[in-house]
Amino acid sequence: MINASEPPSPSYKALTFVLALTLAIGPLALDLYLPAFPAIAADLNVGTDDIGLSVSFYVFTMALSQLIGGALSDRLGRKPILTGGLILFALASFALTQVSTLNSLLGFRVLQAFGGGWVLVSIPALVRDRTSGKAAARLFSMVGLIMIIAPAMAPTLGSFLLQLGSWHLLFLFLGVYALLIMPLLFRFVLQGNPHRPAEGHDRASLWQQYRSVLSTRLALPFIGWQSCCFTTMMIFITHSSFIYQQHFDQTEEAFALLFGANIVIMMVCNLTSRWLLNWVSSRFLLRCATGLQGMGILALSITVWQEGPVMAFLPCMMITIGAMGAITPNLQASYLEFFPKNSGTAAAIMGAVQFSIAGLLSGLSTMLPQTLSAVIAAMSICVAVAWGFMLLEYRIGGAARRSASH
Repeated sequence: MINASEPPSPSYKALTFVLALTLAIGPLALDLYLPAFPAIAADLNVGTDDIGLSVSFYVFTMALSQLIGGALSDRLGRKPILTGGLILFALASFALTQVSTLNSLLGFRVLQAFGGGWVLVSIPALVRDRTSGKAAARLFSMVGLIMIIAPAMAPTLGSFLLQLGSWHLLFLFLGVYALLIMPLLFRFVLQGNPHRPAEGHDRASLWQQYRSVLSTRLALPFIGWQSCCFTTMMIFITHSSFIYQQHFDQTEEAFALLFGANIVIMMVCNLTSRWLLNWVSSRFLLRCATGLQGMGILALSITVWQEGPVMAFLPCMMITIGAMGAITPNLQASYLEFFPKNSGTAAAIMGAVQFSIAGLLSGLSTMLPQTLSAVIAAMSICVAVAWGFMLLEYRIGGAARRSASH
């Protein structure tokens, strides 16, 4: 178990780096091929909106696979689930280089997502196996940096690969990437892994594992809290092109810079949060970051109501989205603190719920009137509900602490 007071050792740095590389599979699989949509659509004789279905298929399948993989990793151990997920992801990626119809593209994306879900759900569980409290929050912060950088870099990498070859090269890259990660995981992460599968009477059924997590009343508000904050960001991403390129009439080059500004603030919030963990708890930082997001959405609402220019709108959006850099790692650490034994199952529930809700609500948000005020209103509702879960957690947690003190 890693001690929060000890300076990072070389093995700790290697562990963090390899976990981050593994976690990058998620954003790479989602964002790497976005620049290739027109080329894929032309080859398969379909529209780009049909290719866009592959994103929805991937997100919802990944949510389902996490529910299965998380519980199985608690039952069978992390190694078979993580390596099995990587192998399935790689094989599906290689198969995607050979597709010639939309149905085959969607089918192999489903298989790819199933493997990817098993990989992603293993990372929080591995962190919880090795750390707790502030140490877990620090490790989540460092690993989470890749989730901030990768979505911004993936489309650029995809464009570069398209200059070297056809869109098939993108899926070939994903398959090779997954296979190359495996020896690093065996060398720095899975060797000496503290988690072992349960034996004998301790081996609970999958249903018992999920029931155990869902019956932990103190942890449940964190699931809704994370889902609402994540959905706020997903709604922005879904409508970001409309906001900056259509409403504010910005060029493609300017859009890239405006969108990237959010990534910069996310990194600042992430690193600042990690530094502050030397003095305050992760739960305190989580509440502060959620409060910061609330201030950002309030400023956004006022700016839109006043019909402010893009330079007034931008810093408000940067605060709203940038706060996620501190919200996500501290929320994961606070939530998984309740589950030293069933961390895989707990991470699966968190991941499945947040991806399902974010995918559904961001999709439904496309049915709203295509106006900036409608988009900000949808984001505001999500932030308001997140605040509700924050207050619920404070009330339930406070009552539990008072009861324990008596």
